[in-house]
Amino acid sequence: MNKLKFIVLVAFLVVSTSSFAQFGKLLDKAKAVATGNTTSLNPSDIATALKQALEQGTSKSADLLSKENGFFGNDAVKILFPPEALKAEATLRKLGLDKMCDDAILSFNRAAEDAAKQAKPIFISAVKNMTVTDAKNILIGSNDAATNYFKTNTTDSLSKVFDPIVEKSIEKVGATKYYSNVVDRYNKIPFVNKINPDLKAYVTQKAIDGLFKEIAQEELKIRENSAFRTTELMQKVFSSVKK
Repeated sequence: MNKLKFIVLVAFLVVSTSSFAQFGKLLDKAKAVATGNTTSLNPSDIATALKQALEQGTSKSADLLSKENGFFGNDAVKILFPPEALKAEATLRKLGLDKMCDDAILSFNRAAEDAAKQAKPIFISAVKNMTVTDAKNILIGSNDAATNYFKTNTTDSLSKVFDPIVEKSIEKVGATKYYSNVVDRYNKIPFVNKINPDLKAYVTQKAIDGLFKEIAQEELKIRENSAFRTTELMQKVFSSVKK
C-alpha cells in the first residue's frame, strides 16, 4: 500500500469512528427521550421541582374547591343525589317538589366545600414525605402519575379528617334536614322501596373524588403547558421529559 492510500484509509477510519461515536450518542439521547430517562438531571432537582409542582397543584385545587360554589358551580365535581336516591329525586320532582330537591343538592356541595378547606395540610404532608424515587417515577410516569400518588398516600387520611368535618358541615348547612325531608317525603309514598343512604359517607367520598379530579387537571396543565411551571426549576425539570 503506497503512502497516499494509507493516509486516505486512516482518514476514513478516523471519520468513521468519529461518526459512529456521534451516532451512538444520538441514539442514547433518542432512547432517553423515548423512555423519559432523566438521569442527566440532578435527583435533588427532580424531587424539588416535583414538590414545587405538587404543592402548587394541590394548593390551587383545595383553594378552588373550598370557595363558595367551588363544588356547586363546577359541573365536573358537583355532588348530586346518591345513585340509590335518584329514583326518589325523580319522583319528588314529578310531584312539584323541585325546591326540596334543589336545597338538598346545594347543601351536599356546601358541606364538601367546607371540608375541602382542610385538605391542603394533608397534601403538603404527602409531598414532604415523597422520596427521590417517588419524584422521578412521577416525572416520567403517566399524565396522572402525581394524582395517583396522592390517591395512594392521602385517601385514608383525607377520609379520617373529612368524616367529622362533613358530619358537622352537613348539620351546619342543613344537609341532614334537607335530605331527610326528601327521604321522609319519598318514603311516605305507598309501595315504594324505602331509602336511607348514609349521607355523611356519600358526601365525604364525593368531596375526595372531586379533589382528585381537580388535582388531575392541574397536573396535566403543568405537564403540558410551560406557562403553569411557575419556578425556573420546574421549567428545567419538566421540559427535560418529552411525552
